[in-house]
Amino acid sequence: MKKYFTLFLLLIFFSEIPAQQTLTLQQCIDSALENNKKIKSQSLAKQEREIAYRQARQNLLPNLNAGANQSFNFGRALDADNIYQTANSTQTSFNLSSNLTIFDGLKMKHSIDARRAEMYASEADLGKMKDDIILSVNMAFLEVLMNKELLQIAKEQLEITQQNIERQKILVESRKIVEGELYELKAQASKEKLKYIEAENNLKISLLNLAQIIELSPLTSSVLSKRSNKWDFDVTAPDDLWNNDLTLLSVEMVYEKALKNRPEIKSAEYKLQSTKKNMLIARSGYYPILSLGANAGTNYFNLNNVQNNSFEKQLLNNRSTSVGLSLNIPVFNRFEVNNRVKTAKLELENSELNISITKAELYKTIQQACLNADAAKSRWDAAMESETAAQEAYRFALQKYEVGRTSQYDFFQAKSLLAQVLSEKAQAKYEYFFRLKILEMYNQ
Repeated sequence: MKKYFTLFLLLIFFSEIPAQQTLTLQQCIDSALENNKKIKSQSLAKQEREIAYRQARQNLLPNLNAGANQSFNFGRALDADNIYQTANSTQTSFNLSSNLTIFDGLKMKHSIDARRAEMYASEADLGKMKDDIILSVNMAFLEVLMNKELLQIAKEQLEITQQNIERQKILVESRKIVEGELYELKAQASKEKLKYIEAENNLKISLLNLAQIIELSPLTSSVLSKRSNKWDFDVTAPDDLWNNDLTLLSVEMVYEKALKNRPEIKSAEYKLQSTKKNMLIARSGYYPILSLGANAGTNYFNLNNVQNNSFEKQLLNNRSTSVGLSLNIPVFNRFEVNNRVKTAKLELENSELNISITKAELYKTIQQACLNADAAKSRWDAAMESETAAQEAYRFALQKYEVGRTSQYDFFQAKSLLAQVLSEKAQAKYEYFFRLKILEMYNQ
């Protein structure tokens, strides 16, 4: 019975330990796009622009309003024979009215065009924000992969030194070597253990950074387990991570394609369209406004001490309808329209300047991205050549060390050089891939 009870407790204990989450790059991107609060805020702003555009179109429709009025009069009042009498009276009226703007200097048309451009600009701003988030996720994800590789390199170097320590212990016990050489190995192992701990901490920091960017819910994922102090969040590299056929194009080719597709350029162009339409809206204030109006109503009148017709009969007999045109001609508006036009012109000039600034910044960004990608490619090529040389140097030093033809210090030097070269190669590799990701974003 005690055996089954112990087994039951173990099952409960392990069921409470959270399973480690392993996410792919696409899952991290999806999580960031779904949870990022700035993207949610921009999505709300986009919906507001859509509503404004829909309202601008619906302003073309005629309006319809209904009204009712009830009044109580005390004292002298006119009766049905148009004679004043001293008596209290009540009056009830109902009316329907509608108004349709026939001409307003094309203000409503220009307003529709302006709100449409603003809606598209908001959509482009949302696309730019998503691109930035995706790039941040890629950078953080690659940093995690790089730190995992650096941790593995540090672990392998430490394991090699620890294996050498075990071999040296046997040689010291058999009195084939002096004990001082064993102390040198232990000192080397301590240095490498420190590097391993640093690499492990860097990995934890990069995992935390990625978790914050993709905004994992703390209710569903604990990045650091309180029970075991172990990370329950990890990433896995996609199989085609290095299958990137993108060649290093010229700055002009990337820039020419980016001008057609980049959301920041589209946003600036749509905002320019909006300011042009806003200037036309301001100028429409110079024109008269022609409106068509219609009204229908009826009323009921009741005078005390007088025989009044029934409520239904009065409503039927007192009906009235009217249709009319209204023309409003602006003569003097305290220079309000003139100042609105001047303000709209300044906004138009500012939008044109903003496009120039956006294009210039885009060109500089692409120019820097191409230069960084080219430098990263050269660094990676050099790192791979260094790895080949360092591997040969280490293999040669190991052979000499095993037969006692070289000192332990020289062997440590070759081993440390190889570890350094492998670390530099890993950093160069992930930096090059990240630079390609940036170019790929601008070349879409």
